[in-house]
Amino acid sequence: MAFTYLTNVSLAEAQREYFEHMRKLGFAAGAEMIPVSDACGRVTEKAVYAHISAPHYAASAMDGVALKAMDTFGATETTPVTLSAGRFTVVDTGDPIPSDCDAVIMVEDIVSHENGSITIHAPAAPWQHIRQIGEDVCAGEMILPGGTEITPAAMGAMLAGGVLEVSVLRRPVIGIIPTGDEIVPPCADPKPGDIIEFNSTIFSAMVSGWGATAKTYPIVPDQFDQIRDAVSKAADECDVVLLNAGSSAGREDYSSSVIRQLGEVLYHGIAIKPGKPTILGNVGSTPVLGVPGYPVSGIIVIEQLLRPLIDLWFRRDAGAAEKVKAVLTRPVVSGLKYQEFVRVRMGEVGGRLTASPLARGSGVVTSFMKADGILTVPQGTEGFEAGQEVEVTLLHAPERLRQTLVVIGSHDPLLDELGDLLHQEDPNLFMSSSHVGSMGGIMAVRRGEAHAAGIHLLDTESGAYNISFLKKHFPQGGVHLIRCVGRQQGLMVQKGNPLGITGFADVAKPDLRYVNRQKGSGTRILMDYLCKTEGVDPAAVYGYDREELTHTSVAVQIASDSADAGLGIYSAAQLYDLDFLPICIEEYDLLIPDSAWETPMVRQLIRTLQSDAFRDRLMAMGGYTLDRPGEEIPWMEL
Repeated sequence: MAFTYLTNVSLAEAQREYFEHMRKLGFAAGAEMIPVSDACGRVTEKAVYAHISAPHYAASAMDGVALKAMDTFGATETTPVTLSAGRFTVVDTGDPIPSDCDAVIMVEDIVSHENGSITIHAPAAPWQHIRQIGEDVCAGEMILPGGTEITPAAMGAMLAGGVLEVSVLRRPVIGIIPTGDEIVPPCADPKPGDIIEFNSTIFSAMVSGWGATAKTYPIVPDQFDQIRDAVSKAADECDVVLLNAGSSAGREDYSSSVIRQLGEVLYHGIAIKPGKPTILGNVGSTPVLGVPGYPVSGIIVIEQLLRPLIDLWFRRDAGAAEKVKAVLTRPVVSGLKYQEFVRVRMGEVGGRLTASPLARGSGVVTSFMKADGILTVPQGTEGFEAGQEVEVTLLHAPERLRQTLVVIGSHDPLLDELGDLLHQEDPNLFMSSSHVGSMGGIMAVRRGEAHAAGIHLLDTESGAYNISFLKKHFPQGGVHLIRCVGRQQGLMVQKGNPLGITGFADVAKPDLRYVNRQKGSGTRILMDYLCKTEGVDPAAVYGYDREELTHTSVAVQIASDSADAGLGIYSAAQLYDLDFLPICIEEYDLLIPDSAWETPMVRQLIRTLQSDAFRDRLMAMGGYTLDRPGEEIPWMEL
């Protein structure tokens, strides 16, 4: 009777069933702590948070002089200001800014005199040409989510954030057992009938390229007991075992019976050619793959079955880079002298790829780490307009972009936590969040550039949040408003409140340095509302025009004594051990367009909002209330 394979399953079904089978048996990566300097290419086991801010001191961004901006007010070409030697400090790029200075003037813009004084023909704006503390990353902010491959840029970001060791997924050890009486080690003079064993060299190189560690065992002859003992030993010592040759129907093909005696065989025979004799089995929680002896067959099998198994271990979605067309969400302005490379975050919204430029400063290493692609601005080109189609070189697989939830709007650290939980729940889901303020989020949703937007816009007439803005900008509907959190807004002040601030009106004190949020943000709208109701003239607030993009970046300026006060959320104040004067509980909600409402990404987002894991993380952060998160608010009926 002719030999017949036990199964003839399709490759897709074999992959799906086998991987699910191994998950249930506990096939998963353990963790180990390693120095960040050794972490390139490794995969984070859990989210990584910055220990310190980067930069950790206010630094000069130019060669020139540091001084008090107010000392230069009124300077013009016809009425220049001259400062004596004691009223400024000469600084080079990267030098710390003296504590009594809040601006830098470039050396090209000053006139020096022999007596040590300088003359200035234009006023300096407060904090111009100064790299603020936390410009790159703020202490306590998430640098990398869990299950993320560590790039060279990410290594720099971690070190800049004071992270010296990182918990990574342990590299899986792939045991390779070559078998066969006719197999001999590589040599220059094989005898007739000898077959040089080079499959293990090929397989070792392949698995090493996928981040695993190969362990090749000595050649085992075609003897059942010896093969069984070798497989048993390898299953104890390795995370995956490749049993090479012996999977077919020959007289001495023992692989299937050996695996079955030690464990179980799920499939023997897959509907692929070459590679049909493949065996998928396990010994305990260790996968054992019976791989055909022909090298082409073996390569195909481990490409299609071992590589996805290693990707499952590392919680990653593998893919190759390529160039694609994408629509810019914001303009990119560039000089004519240089070819410029702009890092962009990307996602697919409404069937088209969008590209959102990231921070372009030379010192902002995290922008490269967060980038999904690189937009090249050719020399001699001034840039690109918002809405223009451009070509982007991908840093991730296109499939990842199709599974990236694009969130544009108001900043809150909870978005990082949501993104991390989403990815932990489904390693194929990602979140890309850009902080442009609540109004920026509404406009992004209107233009079809985002799947969701975080908003907390106060109607200064009614005292309600968000509803009136939606009725104004979406009179015909077409969007869903989802409850997210209530969050405590207030004045963040230095520990111990050294200036004795008792209420919002104190921000106009002559000796107080304020740090504000950007125009269009919900916190800026609250600031202006409070100025109006408390009778505070914005012009009297020193630092009113000093803008930061996130709550944590405001908090880090106060914690580092670069500012005395700023409006922000309680969780940011707690993160930096600041004192906090509560002002109000505001509604921070998520705006989702109809086009994204039924997508799997948004469905998972809502499930995550309603999860105990999300609740636990917010309670640990502090300053949040949860009242039916994930529930839709019927805003058109209100």
